[in-house]
Amino acid sequence: MGNPESIVLSLLVLISLPPYQWAHAVKQDMLFTDYHIRIANDLPNDIFHLPSPNEPQLFIHCKSGDRDIGPKPMLNGGVYTFDTKINFFRTTLFFCFARWENFHKEGRFDLFKATRDEDRCLKHQHTYFWSVRSDGFYFSNNNETWRDEYPW
Repeated sequence: MGNPESIVLSLLVLISLPPYQWAHAVKQDMLFTDYHIRIANDLPNDIFHLPSPNEPQLFIHCKSGDRDIGPKPMLNGGVYTFDTKINFFRTTLFFCFARWENFHKEGRFDLFKATRDEDRCLKHQHTYFWSVRSDGFYFSNNNETWRDEYPW
């Protein structure tokens, strides 16, 4: 064992260290907040390959390092929703693979990233929105103003 002076000195050094990023999340109760995620299929109808109303043209598969939401076929105008929380270290990340069947397009986008989204999703009761369109994946935190964040 060390002498009492070295133990006190070690404790003083630990106390004086700057707080880590995760302390911010704990302070603001971010760990207990449900984040509501909504993805809409806003792709245009394909006038050359008119699918039946029951035939999906968009397939989305979202997951994180420890949670797989599973693949979801989406009809035109369909909506895919789920909830998540931020983990203690604020490393929560959900990403999605998307496939637009009729045009053979595939893409990947970061659906939810704790350090990016915990604050930008406060405006609409911790709900944020994604819209899959012909030119990319659009984000909104109020379901009115949209920003193209990931092209196909």
